[in-house]
Amino acid sequence: MKKTKRLGRGLDALIPDKSIAENNNNSDDSNLFEIEVASVKANPYQPRQEFDPVALDELKTSIKENGIIQPITVRRVDKHYELIAGERRLRAVVELGFKKVPAYIIKVDTKEEMLELAIIENVQRERLNPIEQAQAFQRLVDECNLTQDEVAQKIGKDRTTITNFLRLLKLPNEIQDSVRKHELTMGHARTLLAIDDSEVQRQVWKKVIKNSLSVRRLEKLIKDLAEVAKQKQAVKPRRSVFLQKAEEDLRELFGTKVNIRSRKEGGTIEVEFYSPEDLNRLLEILQEIQKS
Repeated sequence: MKKTKRLGRGLDALIPDKSIAENNNNSDDSNLFEIEVASVKANPYQPRQEFDPVALDELKTSIKENGIIQPITVRRVDKHYELIAGERRLRAVVELGFKKVPAYIIKVDTKEEMLELAIIENVQRERLNPIEQAQAFQRLVDECNLTQDEVAQKIGKDRTTITNFLRLLKLPNEIQDSVRKHELTMGHARTLLAIDDSEVQRQVWKKVIKNSLSVRRLEKLIKDLAEVAKQKQAVKPRRSVFLQKAEEDLRELFGTKVNIRSRKEGGTIEVEFYSPEDLNRLLEILQEIQKS
């Protein structure tokens, strides 16, 4: 799909040229307009999921004292406008009861362009938490058919950074929520990815939260756990090929699960059954063996 030339240029993409701005016929600055707040609809591709109420209150106070320094950016859709960038500012002016808001009006034709611009604005202004960033990058890959290299170029980060963010989405949902709530840093989350087992990840994550472990202490904890697992593996007795073959033969004979447990001298053979009828079947097999 053809992209407009604005995409991939970072925040500059959100400030239109005079050649693409709509002409209001009465201003030397044809880039900027005052539009009705009620005519602006939310961006359906907004990557941000959480808005800090304290930060929003601070923004409202700033707008009361200084006005709106940075206009929002919108596109025209039929008889209304659709927000591209500036949702916090829009929320603030709505709560303050403003009737009009300064806005750049730019031409954006596709949802892919809307998504790219919204992500660029949020990521480059560092307003997204790590999980929101990871999900935003994943949407660029899935919905805009971009490679990780292309995402990195558009966002202005190196590819390794993009890859590290995307890996966060492999963590269990509880741990991702913990990152969203700022209970866990991205450093903690990346360190937990060194654990392959998701259940062990959860157990270690709970210890991090309970004991307020630093990333360095978490790294040591994981290293210690790996060492313990290695030692257990080293002392675990290896089963002989003879016992393994014997188990396979008995399983085939009885048609059920068979375990051979050996000791220094002797051992036991366990033959499982699952119903009285199954037990009778096994007894018949044993009787046949005894007769032969």
